[in-house]
Amino acid sequence: MAKSGLVKKGKWWFRGIKHLMTGRYKKPQFIFLGGKEFENGSLILSNHEGTDAPMSLEMYLDKPLRMWGAHEMNSGLVKMYKYQSRVYYHEKKHWNLHLARLFCLIASPLTNLFYKGLNLISTYRDTRFFKTIKESMQAIEKGESIVVYPEDSAKGYLAQLEGFFAGFAVFAEAAYKKGVDIPIVVSYFKKNQKIFVFDKPIKYSELIKECGSKEKMIERLLNRCNQLGVMDLSEYQNEQTK
Repeated sequence: MAKSGLVKKGKWWFRGIKHLMTGRYKKPQFIFLGGKEFENGSLILSNHEGTDAPMSLEMYLDKPLRMWGAHEMNSGLVKMYKYQSRVYYHEKKHWNLHLARLFCLIASPLTNLFYKGLNLISTYRDTRFFKTIKESMQAIEKGESIVVYPEDSAKGYLAQLEGFFAGFAVFAEAAYKKGVDIPIVVSYFKKNQKIFVFDKPIKYSELIKECGSKEKMIERLLNRCNQLGVMDLSEYQNEQTK
């Protein structure tokens, strides 16, 4: 591992791009409440914090991961430009639309190149979501963990998340029907403190039995994510520095 803390994931040119980004994205402290890292083949739920949470995982967590991402960001330069300028920078990050469009003339080609290295799993809001499930199952079977950012960010990326979209629960149920009881791990990235905390894993079968429905399960996981966001982690930080 390099002195920067970067992990060696992806092709050489992709690792080179990530190395250039270490000035923008600093290595966080990873805290695992279960006492050890989650096992490969897990389903990780995280808040988004713009690009900070995804980049922290990709650059510094030495685990095989595949992330879900909006298909517009994974469908070529033109669609990416339209989505990135209007939806990401204007609607979610509240930039002026004209400024967002100008900025993305430079940012979108670079982002497009980066996303080719990131190897996202595209997500959809129609019947094409079956493609997402199929590709995600293939990743799980290869021992890769799936990372999903399910928060409803219609009002932007908030510290206290207001809702989770249900796609991850549909995937977990589909996997269970195929005989794969996926461990689900709720996580939260504390951007200002540079801490990424991961809760103890819990199997999908245990969650659905305890909660009784996908809707209540989603609500429980959302609440747990918000709890992690305000949790005092000083005890765990001290343990790791001993």
